Amino acid sequence: MAKTTDQLKQIVSLGGGVNIDGASKTTDQLKLIAALAAKSGATVVIRNADGKTTDQLKQIAALAPGRIIFDL
Repeated sequence: MAKTTDQLKQIVSLGGGVNIDGASKTTDQLKLIAALAAKSGATVVIRNADGKTTDQLKQIAALAPGRIIFDL
């Protein structure tokens, strides 16, 4: 069962690492999750990230250096 963005944000804010389908979330949603990962120390894997532009991926990565992994 897929989790909502709010559910993923709650998990990440508590330090839980997640694996997210990047095609199912907007860039803004992924940026919110990345910002929470930076604060909690969680690792976020974004698969199907090839649907996002390089600039979008850079924006997401910049919010949580070393915490975001893109599966391209």
